Amino acid sequence: MIVPDTNLRRAGSRRLGILAGLVLAGGLAWTGWVYGQIRYYAERDEARPADAIAVFGAAEYDGRPSPVLRARLDHALELYGRKLAPYVITLGGGDENDQHSEGGVGRDYLLAHGVPEAAIIAETHSDNTEESAARLARIARANHLNRIIVVSDGTHLFRIHALCERVGLTVYTSPRPVTGSISWQDSFSRMAHEIISYTAWRLHLH
Repeated sequence: MIVPDTNLRRAGSRRLGILAGLVLAGGLAWTGWVYGQIRYYAERDEARPADAIAVFGAAEYDGRPSPVLRARLDHALELYGRKLAPYVITLGGGDENDQHSEGGVGRDYLLAHGVPEAAIIAETHSDNTEESAARLARIARANHLNRIIVVSDGTHLFRIHALCERVGLTVYTSPRPVTGSISWQDSFSRMAHEIISYTAWRLHLH
């Protein structure tokens, strides 16, 4: 004969199992949706006539752009050369003890490649993507820039678009070209980083 306590424990275990299954299913569905959005923005180039081109920062090495940052800047140069916008905004700060910033290195790179100083706006204090989007919004409002082409790595652009939209910017995403092959480990790492970063941001909003 089964005692009532045993029945209650079994019923509780079933409820916990159902709840765990629902949580897992919801997590998988969310991850799948975010993954799909990242892929969508990574494979779509929305570049069109705008008021400015904004280059989101990446690492710099003692005043020189890293290969990733250089690729982003080269893409911005190509868009600027097509006369899609009259200004280029470089974004990104630096380490506390660093003499250089990502935005400053980006400005110097553009100057060295023929962009007039009057056409460059360098933001040199943001520490992460969310701060860069917020500072970009302030720059846009101060300079009456209504439409901005944002340039970064493809996997980065879904989160950038969401952050910019949140602070009231109208942006068109344009992924920098990828040269050479990317290992599956690197590709997985980038995707996982963006899924986790976007999810953490959304959870923070609530």
